[in-house]
Amino acid sequence: MTEQQLPDWADPSVSPAALDPQGLSRRGLLRRAGLFGAAFTLGSAAVPAAASPQRFGGDDPRLAYLVGDHHVHSVYSHDAKYTFSQQAKAAARYGLDWMVFNEHSNFGHAYYGAKLEHEEILKARAENPRQLIFQGLEWYIPAAEHCTVFAAPGPHEVDLLTQFELAYDGKLLNYTEGSAGATDTARNEAHAVKAIKWLAEQRRSGYVDDVLVLANHPLRLGIDSPHEMRNWRDAAPEIMIGMEGAPGAQGAAIPGWRGTTSIRGEYENKPSAQSWSGYPADAYLTYGGFDWATATVGGLWDALLAEGRLFSITTNSDNHRTVFDTWKNGDWPAGQNFDNTGRLPDPVNTDTPQAGSDFWPGQFSRTHVGTTRYGYRAVMAGLRAGRVWLDHGHLLDGLDVRVKRDCDAGRGVTLGGRLRVRKGERISLYVTVTTASRPNAQGILPELQHVDVIRGAVRGAVTDRDTWKAPDTKVVQTKDVSGRKGTYTLRIPLTAGDESFYVRLRGSDGNRHGAGYLGASIDPNGPIPHEPGNGDPWADTWFYSNPVFIDVAGA
Repeated sequence: MTEQQLPDWADPSVSPAALDPQGLSRRGLLRRAGLFGAAFTLGSAAVPAAASPQRFGGDDPRLAYLVGDHHVHSVYSHDAKYTFSQQAKAAARYGLDWMVFNEHSNFGHAYYGAKLEHEEILKARAENPRQLIFQGLEWYIPAAEHCTVFAAPGPHEVDLLTQFELAYDGKLLNYTEGSAGATDTARNEAHAVKAIKWLAEQRRSGYVDDVLVLANHPLRLGIDSPHEMRNWRDAAPEIMIGMEGAPGAQGAAIPGWRGTTSIRGEYENKPSAQSWSGYPADAYLTYGGFDWATATVGGLWDALLAEGRLFSITTNSDNHRTVFDTWKNGDWPAGQNFDNTGRLPDPVNTDTPQAGSDFWPGQFSRTHVGTTRYGYRAVMAGLRAGRVWLDHGHLLDGLDVRVKRDCDAGRGVTLGGRLRVRKGERISLYVTVTTASRPNAQGILPELQHVDVIRGAVRGAVTDRDTWKAPDTKVVQTKDVSGRKGTYTLRIPLTAGDESFYVRLRGSDGNRHGAGYLGASIDPNGPIPHEPGNGDPWADTWFYSNPVFIDVAGA
């Protein structure tokens, strides 16, 4: 590690004239939050916890949102293309504050590649201390699909990943779909739970300062069943914190690009022998670019939240091969391959567009994490606390969400937090939006058209752990914000009834919507699937926020 520096947009010593429009906008958000200058400091302290459930109300801190991507591949993944440097430079160009190099497991990666990449990461941290670069692993979950696993920088970060890869990776153990041991479901599912518990123990013991796990593209193959996701969460909720709400590969269905059957996210699969039989056929599609589990109001994500426990969502690039890029994989020298090197040859520029489905890190998909400090552990603490919102196509510059008791003058509770109130008490949801101030990478100035408020009852742990519906969750208000510019705040009155509940937010550019998957009475204007091969992602952009929980005393 080397001494960190604040990003340009947060550093008072960097003049406004040196910032691009994105940096100026973010500095303005920081200033309005009262965090500009010394208040937003370097360090690794955790974001303070939400209000104690033993007292009413709450007063969460003001936050700066750091933009990142936890799912990026390089030549250290067997199926990717770009050098480490190409990915890091692209992330900086598109305004990312943090990123995770999340390479696929492979014996070549475990024995050679992880250590080689670590050397590059250490060098990059020293050369560009304004960029937070994590090393991670894309874990092939026994009996299921993939997860991002990443640790805080420290003396054991790469050792943790390689030990974990060799002992618990389903691909290396033949415990995943299509492998010889895939049919032993009970053993494989138990091994996945054991793996998450092992990671939690490495954190508790101090072997690493922190480690987090997030499920990737959960419904792409339909092999992440509801009970498995609950089992992972329950094994160590401080470690297994959530899932991709929207996958990468968002450029897969650009018209005329990959073919007439292409779907955003490369969700082009059918159920297999290992898919969970309880998912409908429509679960294998994306809706406005988002995974069915997240996009369905009253669906799987809401079923998890309705138990009263946080389970966060993210979005990212999953960048392997960027759309319209002209680089191709280099040729192997004689006698070399991925298994004996752990690294692909450097790519070669052809000047001709090559096959690909992805965007560069930060170019289209962004995960925003709220924190009061700038640093690795602060990002991880913000993710764990659930202070997260996400957008596609740079739809928004900023979002701040607070729920407050009307009788309190404090700041209230923000995303991922819990507000304790009395039955029948009046409370208000405050949504502060900062609209897009600059054209995105496609040359479009995004315009937010509506903000949806989604409310769900909290009923506690379910009896059937394969439940994927939350029947008491629905869109309760839609605010038309078309034409509004700059920064504005919506106040939405809420009333605490007889039971605890949560609220979450969603919104879009308004270009493409219809009745939600569970019907118009639940979601009248939700995201919908696109026609195969006709899914221009820039013309159908959404934002989502994590929930705020409202705990009603006596409920």
